[in-house]
Amino acid sequence: MVRDPMLLRSLLFVPAANGRALEKSEALAADGLIYDLEDSAAPQAKDEARERLREHLGKTRHPGPKIVRINPLDSREGTEDLLMARGAGVDAVLLTKVEDSDVLKDASRALDEMDAPARLRLWAMVETPRGIVRAEKIARKGVRGRLSGFVVGPNDIQLATNVLPDAERTELLPWLMQIVLAAKANGLHVLDGVYRDFRDHEGYARECAAGRRMGFDGKTLIHPAQIEPANAAFGPSDAAIAEAEAIVAAFRRPENAQKGVIQIDGRMVERLHLTDARRILAMRDAIAARNAASANTDSR
Repeated sequence: MVRDPMLLRSLLFVPAANGRALEKSEALAADGLIYDLEDSAAPQAKDEARERLREHLGKTRHPGPKIVRINPLDSREGTEDLLMARGAGVDAVLLTKVEDSDVLKDASRALDEMDAPARLRLWAMVETPRGIVRAEKIARKGVRGRLSGFVVGPNDIQLATNVLPDAERTELLPWLMQIVLAAKANGLHVLDGVYRDFRDHEGYARECAAGRRMGFDGKTLIHPAQIEPANAAFGPSDAAIAEAEAIVAAFRRPENAQKGVIQIDGRMVERLHLTDARRILAMRDAIAARNAASANTDSR
């Protein structure tokens, strides 16, 4: 399994064509940044956006993972984007509208030919009917190369299918869960798509909570105001941390060391719950480290 130890509660899209947005992204508390060279850059501005991003990546101090969303790989812009991303030392390249594993194979081969380090991963946007139908095959074959995550695109899915989902995305849920299941079956991260109305705080909070229940690892964002609610929704609550600490402590007791099931406060707790408790505490520690790194960055 490829699952990288990344904190991914909130990944903010940052338009590479916007110098001010790049500058402001440095101080934001998003777990990671997705620098966008595709949708947010007009055709005549793509070369300029790429060079602006190259310069920014050479001096950025943001402590989270840095991902570049590139133009289609079969275009001149996409090839240049990939070369730039490899040279800039980012953590991942995000490919759009992935509908089969061949594009992942081509991107992996191209990075290998560039002698890109193994840590440079690929992420795939699943945002078309064909991509949804083939999600498991894409994930299964992609992990043999550099694939480590899916990002869903509900807005593109809605456009492509002419579905008119309600506020709870009821009509999209079977497809979204299909993507989540394909990711989890193959050890991939999977991120929920953007919520377009950044002024609708109540609706956004509901969607974050629903995304967490569905098993998404985090959410992609379009506005800095969306960072804090996503971090809260996809991070462990104080109650979850306290319960995890109690489970770990209980299994550490000598009398429980060899037991598969124990009782805590009248509840039966198995070792699978111990595994989940350790995951929660690892996330707690990762969040603390992320906050400390951000504080160090701000003090410079």
